[in-house]
Amino acid sequence: MTTAREIMHSGARCVGEDETLQTAAQMMRDLRVGSLPICGRDDRLHGMLTDRDIVLHCCAEGRDAAEVTAGEVAAGTPHWVAADADMSEVLALMERYQIRRIPVIHDHRLAGMISEADLARGITDEQLAHFVERVYEMS
Repeated sequence: MTTAREIMHSGARCVGEDETLQTAAQMMRDLRVGSLPICGRDDRLHGMLTDRDIVLHCCAEGRDAAEVTAGEVAAGTPHWVAADADMSEVLALMERYQIRRIPVIHDHRLAGMISEADLARGITDEQLAHFVERVYEMS
């Protein structure tokens, strides 16, 4: 049984909810990622921020990325998996909500992230094909 902890990328970093989108974009650039978990002052997961969120909710609206915070853009309840979750649970959650990256939580704190690239290295070709079909299907 493969767990989330075994497949996750452990170098994940949070952007603080009070950090600006400019800071978040710089973090994404430096880390070479397209999304970041948003953590609150309590060091707990409060949301997810994607490069697309920055474009749609800041740039496209003519707002200043140096003034808008990550917390202002966070919307909805973030989905996450426990570090000891079985891969079938991880895949089911990602497929159900059609998400491509998911935070991994241990002891109420961010432990890592699972992306499509992590899945490609850690599951069978059949599982990957099913995942891609489900996540990219039109709703």
